[in-house]
Amino acid sequence: MKVLIAGASGFLGRALVADLPGYGHSITTLVRRSPAAASEIEWHPDRGELDPSALSGVDAVISLSGAGISDKRWNAAYKRELLDSRVQPTATIAATLASLPQADRPRAFLSSSAIGYYGERGDLPLPETAAAGTGFLAELVQEWEAATTPAVDAGVRVATLRTGLVLSAHGGLLKRLVPLFKIGAGGKLGSGKQYQAWISLADEIGAIRHVLESESVTGPVNLAGPQPVRNEEFSAALATVLHRPALLPGPAFALRLALGEFADEGVLVSQRVIPEKLSQTGYRFQHEDVHAALAWATKN
Repeated sequence: MKVLIAGASGFLGRALVADLPGYGHSITTLVRRSPAAASEIEWHPDRGELDPSALSGVDAVISLSGAGISDKRWNAAYKRELLDSRVQPTATIAATLASLPQADRPRAFLSSSAIGYYGERGDLPLPETAAAGTGFLAELVQEWEAATTPAVDAGVRVATLRTGLVLSAHGGLLKRLVPLFKIGAGGKLGSGKQYQAWISLADEIGAIRHVLESESVTGPVNLAGPQPVRNEEFSAALATVLHRPALLPGPAFALRLALGEFADEGVLVSQRVIPEKLSQTGYRFQHEDVHAALAWATKN
């Protein structure tokens, strides 16, 4: 397939661009500057600008755009950036897809999303059919996913990729945790009882490829490992993999002081996410348990 990718310069985007050609797919990327190669196409989603001809001959579009959820302390301005950096690119792509004649329209649109959709849910199992939660992230994700509506209405196969904690030593939360655990300064966060939805980078990319190639997969798809664990289990597993103790917990009050609102919505929140749709459509996880995923991630 010929695949057009937005957000290709990010942590997940770089891994996906490196992966897909090995499975026979050709890649074109959207960039917000003058193209530096024939495989790049300029666009400006903040202004809703994407030349429809850029989609000519494209089989599928994947959008991974979005500012980092934990890159900065949340305030009103950064919350707006988090929302706009997701909704504007998604809406621009969806509107452009809908504007094309059916014969020229890509068949699939995979739009990045997040398990933040579910909010705080305690021990409740959360397949894709679970209702939306409450809070800033839950509302953000609902608006983000709703931005795909023009493409859905135009008959494009749309899948929204609700991603959990992606495990890799080169990005995401694990990149920050590993140095702490290596010096013996790691431990559970808060009570440690909150469920944590994780997925190895290898399975994140493998699952995206599975959704891309599976014409029956539509709607929300939970990109999370098949065995969600409590944070205390996750922390113990990481300590074991690194051959270090996990003796220094991060108290909830200290996390709230350091991280502000993100502490409750991104660190202390409990989300027992189940990848029901991936399992039902035959995806085989490379890393089925958190120990295997962490052992792989800390070396790759």
